[in-house]
Amino acid sequence: MIFTKLFGLFSKDVAIDLGTANTLVYIKGQGIILNEPSVVAVNRNTGKPVAVGHQAKEYLGRTNPSILASRPMKDGVIADFELTRIMIREFIIKLRSSIGAVKPRMLIGVPSGITQVEKRAVIESAEQAGARDIYLIEEPMAAAIGAGLPVGQPRGNMVVDIGGGTTEVAVISLYSTAYSESVRVAGDEATEAIARYIQRTYQLLVGENTAERVKIAIGSAYPLKEPLSMDVSGKGLIDGIPKTIRLTDDEIREAMREPVQIIVESVRRAFEKTPPELTADIAEYGITLAGGGALIRGLDKLLEQEMRVNVYVADEPLTSVVLGAGMALQNIREYKRVFLN
Repeated sequence: MIFTKLFGLFSKDVAIDLGTANTLVYIKGQGIILNEPSVVAVNRNTGKPVAVGHQAKEYLGRTNPSILASRPMKDGVIADFELTRIMIREFIIKLRSSIGAVKPRMLIGVPSGITQVEKRAVIESAEQAGARDIYLIEEPMAAAIGAGLPVGQPRGNMVVDIGGGTTEVAVISLYSTAYSESVRVAGDEATEAIARYIQRTYQLLVGENTAERVKIAIGSAYPLKEPLSMDVSGKGLIDGIPKTIRLTDDEIREAMREPVQIIVESVRRAFEKTPPELTADIAEYGITLAGGGALIRGLDKLLEQEMRVNVYVADEPLTSVVLGAGMALQNIREYKRVFLN
C-alpha cells in the first residue's frame, strides 16, 4: 500500500482515446500532448516497429514486402492484439519525458458495445505497454463530459459520438446511461464508400488516404449553398494507367448516403427507446454531436430536419472523448462511478 501511494506521487495520470482512426493522449496537468493516426508499421521479418502514427500512415499502400503498415483497431476495438500493444508502447515511449519513469495510471475510452473479451484485450494491451492501473470509460460518456454536458444532473443528455469505426449514440442522466447503442458504421465506412463510388463510376482505383482527403475536402450530408469540387488522381481499373478526374460535392454526398443514413437511423432508434421524460429533455436541450464525423458538412442540419430537434456540434468534436476522460481523471472522486468494472 505504501509503495502504491509512492508510485502515485511520482507517476502521471494518462487518459487515452484509443480510436480506430486516431489515438489521442491526455496527461493530467498538461492537456492533450499526442494526437496521431492509429497506424503502426513493423518489419515483417523481425516484428520490430518501423514507424507509428503520422509517419506510419504515410506507409499505407506504399510499403515494400518486408514492412507491414496496418491499423490494428477496427470498429473501435482491437483487431490485432500484438500490433495494438506495439502501437501503444511506441506512443508511450514517445511521451516518456512527459509521463516520467514511473508506470502511469490510465483511463481508456472504449465503445459502449464492447464485449468482455474486447475489454480484456484493451486492458492487457495497456498493461503490456507499461500502465500501472487501468480504468475504462465508455466513449459517449467521455464525449458528453468533454462537451460540457451536465451528466450528473437529472436531465436527459443525448450525445452522438461519430468516430472512425463506430457511431455511439447515448442518452445520459445522473452519471448513468439510460440508453446506448454502438453502430459499427462511421467515418471509415464513409471513406470506403467514396472509394467504391469512384471505382464503380469512373473505373478508377484510389487509396484510403486519397478517399479520406476527398471526404474532408468536399464531403457533405446536406446540400451546400456553394458547390465544391476537387481533382482526384488514381489508377485506371482497366488499363492500369494513372488518370485524374474531377469530383463534385453532389457525387460525394451520394457516395456517402448509405452510411450517413445508418447514423440517422441509429439516432431515430434512440428516440424510440428512450423514456418519455428524458425525450422531453432532449427536445428542449437538443442533441450534441462529437467525434470527427461531427465535422461532416451539413450533418447537423440533416439530423435537425429528420428529428425536428436542435442539433449542436461540440466545441472540440475531435478531442471531446479524450478531454472528457482527462476531466474524469482530474475529478476522479466525482466521476469514478462512470468507469466500467
